[in-house]
Amino acid sequence: MPEFVEQFLSLAREGFAEVNAVLGLLLAVVSALVLSRWSRLFVVAAGAAIAHIVLERLAPVIAEVGGFHLPPLLEAHFWREVGVLFVGYLVVIGILFAIKRVVTKS
Repeated sequence: MPEFVEQFLSLAREGFAEVNAVLGLLLAVVSALVLSRWSRLFVVAAGAAIAHIVLERLAPVIAEVGGFHLPPLLEAHFWREVGVLFVGYLVVIGILFAIKRVVTKS
């Protein structure tokens, strides 16, 4: 198998594991409900990844245990995390949207 396919599958596995938590699943369910066409999947997954990062950064503020800190936008590991989240949301939202389509068609 080509190396880029293996790298994509690795990102998909990591992303699925990252999204498979309470925050990720709630965002994925809401995103799948909002999604109306397959062609909008990339946009909705990108929005879910951004919302995930924002909510992670706001969690200490909401819980009143810490302050707000900007994400490390200039560091490579942050952008890798964003990519992993995006691919994970692509997979999970795609699966949930397929289930939604099957259930609402019948």
